[in-house]
Amino acid sequence: MSLSFTNGIAVHSRARALVPLCVGAGAYLFFLTIGDTLLQDSDSFWQIKIGQWILDHGAMPYTDFYSFTRPGAPWISTSWLSQVAYAFTYAQWGWAGPVILTALAMAVSAAVFVDLLDAHLEVPRSVLFAMLAVVLSLHHILARPHILALPVMIAWVGMLMAAADRKGAPSWVWLPLMSLWANLHGGFVLGLALIGPMAFEAIWGLDSGKQVRLLLRWFLFGVAAMAACCVTPYGWRTLLGATNILNLGELLSVISEWMPANFASFSAFEGALLGLIAIGLFRGLTLSPPRILLILLLTWMGLTHVRSIEAFAFLVPLVLAKPLGEKSPLPQRARGTESPAARYVTMMGALMIAAAAWTSTSIYMSHHRFSFTMEQTPVTAVDLLQQRKARRIFNAYQFGGYLISRDIPVFVDGRAELYGEKFVMDFFKAVEVKKLDNLTRLLEEYKIDATLMVADAPAAQVLDHIKGWKRLYADDIAVIHVRDDAPDAAAPAKP
Repeated sequence: MSLSFTNGIAVHSRARALVPLCVGAGAYLFFLTIGDTLLQDSDSFWQIKIGQWILDHGAMPYTDFYSFTRPGAPWISTSWLSQVAYAFTYAQWGWAGPVILTALAMAVSAAVFVDLLDAHLEVPRSVLFAMLAVVLSLHHILARPHILALPVMIAWVGMLMAAADRKGAPSWVWLPLMSLWANLHGGFVLGLALIGPMAFEAIWGLDSGKQVRLLLRWFLFGVAAMAACCVTPYGWRTLLGATNILNLGELLSVISEWMPANFASFSAFEGALLGLIAIGLFRGLTLSPPRILLILLLTWMGLTHVRSIEAFAFLVPLVLAKPLGEKSPLPQRARGTESPAARYVTMMGALMIAAAAWTSTSIYMSHHRFSFTMEQTPVTAVDLLQQRKARRIFNAYQFGGYLISRDIPVFVDGRAELYGEKFVMDFFKAVEVKKLDNLTRLLEEYKIDATLMVADAPAAQVLDHIKGWKRLYADDIAVIHVRDDAPDAAAPAKP
């Protein structure tokens, strides 16, 4: 009976070790299957274009050379490594490359997330949290740099939380994670910001003498982490570049992904908040003040900017894992207890899962061609503008990335930190025609010879009635207006 029980534990340990791998494989195949939905943001175009420029020139950009409104203005790319990765895969496999890379990043994110939760929670609950986190993040899972940085964010915060849970300090061995994050995406500032609350969680409940010594160790780790995030081609300027986006004031309430959460209709995020309250009440959780502060901080971020909902989705469960595990009647997993045989089974399982995923990818790619969403790619309209040799195009915000991919100088694009709050706010007010003077002033000030607006933009309708402008072309995606004195085009406007 004792032998049977021991064998049961060994089998269970091996099964648990394979769970993160299986979850990661499932996430990869899911996002590969819905890969076209990852190609819905025109920012992917200019991200890839910058990555191609870096690969071609073997240098880093320090000024803007894609717009005609800010040529030569100081600008650095805090996501250069992600951009290079996306550009390389795009050059090799077309849009399938960025899709596969994004799906892999989500697979690693899910696997790391489940593995971290598995230290405190039983398998079904860990997998359930992973599924909920993915569902909450679906709106922002796109072929863009923040997804490549997502597994690093999860691993970094999981490491900090583990150190706080054991009432110790993080190991400096993990500092390269911060350097990697800083090269992948500007969101690394969140990792720096969370060191303080995690440190207070670590010292909470200790006697004063131990608190001082441990707090000093966390402080030194924080200083080292700040130094580590400067290990990029831009050095200390990486910090400034990453924080510039947070200084855009009113503009953050206009750009869709920086808008606050909207509860006008029921959403997954609203359900998650209600679920979080229900879990706390049902389980009777008693959390330390620093842990409460962490949850409130992550919740506030999700409420303030919808792009931060994935941070809420993946990080709040890491903060709650130990308190929830202590309330669970099931035994928790003891790390580092796997036998050599168990590790061998895990490695073989990992190889089999990787082989199956690669085979599935090859089969799927052989009969499916990934393509970017048509709403972001006004191909026919841009072809016409190139035929007319239009040089100064007043373009819709969402068309900026596509124009850059076509080597056409843009009026504005997704790099809001380059253009600044006032310029982009003036642009949005002009497009929405909140002030007619804004539209006419910008058209004259920047000597615009053509406009490229989305089909239902108020500016596109108003330009039909402004003297000196005429509608040249329209379809379901875009509308072109040119000056009256411009030569006629071959393509007539559609009704």
